[in-house]
Amino acid sequence: MKRLWSYAFVALVAVCCLSCSDEEVLPNQRDKIVSFLTSSHAPALVAESDADQEAQQAFYTVSGNTVYRYIDNYYAPGRDQKRVVEASSKVTITFRAYVFTFSTITDSTFPYYSNDPLLRSAYLELGLAEDAWSFEPLTLDMRGDILKGLRYALLGCREGDEVEAYMTYNMAYGDANFSTIPRESPVAWFFTVEAVE
Repeated sequence: MKRLWSYAFVALVAVCCLSCSDEEVLPNQRDKIVSFLTSSHAPALVAESDADQEAQQAFYTVSGNTVYRYIDNYYAPGRDQKRVVEASSKVTITFRAYVFTFSTITDSTFPYYSNDPLLRSAYLELGLAEDAWSFEPLTLDMRGDILKGLRYALLGCREGDEVEAYMTYNMAYGDANFSTIPRESPVAWFFTVEAVE
């Protein structure tokens, strides 16, 4: 009986520890993303509220409390005249999606999914099936079933925007394994808004 109580106690401690660690994952990922954006990202970014927009200082915005977005061409002349992505829009994008490890994503970092035609030859060199990915622009209906974090990242973008979106696991694939993506993985989507309808 004593052994049974010992096993029950160990199981209870394990469950409590898992619960504690799950509660720490989200704030930990948020802190790491902000740290990356403000120190390692090139250019270093500031929060939108701290940006000196007259000096065209690069900044990130936060949506849904866990989606961090940087628009590379935010200060481009004429950008404010282009069509904006709204909740009812159809949006065509070219993208690269990565499991985010809180470090700089380079040209040698291979995405877990992409439709970027510039990657097609590298993809085929790896011996991957030619028809596994479509290298055509992807059109999304904002009212449809799309990744929650991607929806947040797209809202407010404009046609022609070049965007980096970093999202915590709860805005991506959650706490379950999804294909080759480990559970509770933050992800990064780099995309260009090709068209907005």
